[in-house]
Amino acid sequence: MAVHCFATALGWFAVRGSAETATHLTIGHAGPEAALAAMRTAAGTHDEDVRDWRPALTDALTRFAAGEPVDLEAFAVAEPSTPFARRVVAELRRVPRGETVSYAELAARAGSPRGARAVGGVMRSNRTPLLVPCHRVVGAGGRLGGFSAPTGIELKKRLLALEAAPGHVPLAA
Repeated sequence: MAVHCFATALGWFAVRGSAETATHLTIGHAGPEAALAAMRTAAGTHDEDVRDWRPALTDALTRFAAGEPVDLEAFAVAEPSTPFARRVVAELRRVPRGETVSYAELAARAGSPRGARAVGGVMRSNRTPLLVPCHRVVGAGGRLGGFSAPTGIELKKRLLALEAAPGHVPLAA
């Protein structure tokens, strides 16, 4: 597997995968060392940084971070291991830029109307944020939940603002 680390307007990103599929993506780091360290932790590997790996994906993520509308659904991601998680990911990847979906609504779309907490588990285990846009999943009433990037909820707010996603209630300062 190849790893590539690169700077964006949202901080340093590192992406890992094969020629066809992204298996891990870590975002929003202060520097390349932090991004690669997070990748080693997430992927359990010490792959070398390959600068020319997946230039189309690197370009798309860089443009996304700069605020350009980019179709990230076009890039393949590693499938989750359970049928429920695969359905959740498939439904989430259909949520358009600028829109949000609640955990409960996403569970219902995935065929499990009472599975909001299970959707939260799928989001926590998401290894390819942005490609599987877990930042678009919000709590009941539009409240923001957690986000497992280095700056957490602050980066989630930036991503939603970048996409101009209405319908969420910002957390109290």
